[in-house]
Amino acid sequence: MARNIQSLERAAAMLRLLAGGERRLGLSDIASSLGLAKGTAHGILRTLQQEGFVEQDDASGRYQLGAELLRLGTTYLDVHELRARALVWADDLARASGESVHLGVLHQQGVLIVHHVFRPDDSRQVLEIGAMQPLHSTALGKVLSAYDPVAHSEALETERKAFTDRTVCGARDFEQLLDLTRARGWAADVEETWEGVASIAAPIHDRRRMPVGAVGITGAVERVCREGELRPELIAAVRDCARAVSRDLGAGRF
Repeated sequence: MARNIQSLERAAAMLRLLAGGERRLGLSDIASSLGLAKGTAHGILRTLQQEGFVEQDDASGRYQLGAELLRLGTTYLDVHELRARALVWADDLARASGESVHLGVLHQQGVLIVHHVFRPDDSRQVLEIGAMQPLHSTALGKVLSAYDPVAHSEALETERKAFTDRTVCGARDFEQLLDLTRARGWAADVEETWEGVASIAAPIHDRRRMPVGAVGITGAVERVCREGELRPELIAAVRDCARAVSRDLGAGRF
């Protein structure tokens, strides 16, 4: 059985201590509450302070929670708000398109699937919530890379693996693909990640007009495409879904 890391446990205990009770606590109070030597407590507090998780009041020398925790908490809430706002629209998109629907956000140099609606038929399917997809080859990833500067940097700085002979890997070609995505407002993946599979995705924006995720459909090439071209009614349905979720997040008309 893996052993817990003691320093992380102590740091977590400090954050919980600072989150409750008095707004600010001194070093002695923190050390005695957690049963730690002052030197040990000070070392952990100093590290947390350097990372922005703890702040020290200049006048009193007491400690309180830092702004970085607020930022992380807001990100967590944003993802859950995004998923909550997208639930009904994603269900509608699955019914309208007849394909599975995925909602993705940027996470650790890839696309994290935070919501998945099964294709509305009786076929056997696997729930993909929590799965990771690559940024450079999937429709969701291309949308995030085109609209989110952080995702754009991640996609360019990491290895762009060729999953099929259709995968765009070169930096210049990939940039041109992102330019096209921004120009038309959606992205596609036709057998660039998985043989026989095609996807269409569009960006979701929040009330600040910032990209917070992407929504898309995925299905067999023969259903998503017609005579070698993506079906325009499916592109329209995906874009309408993305606009609807964006409006619910306060983005207004897109």
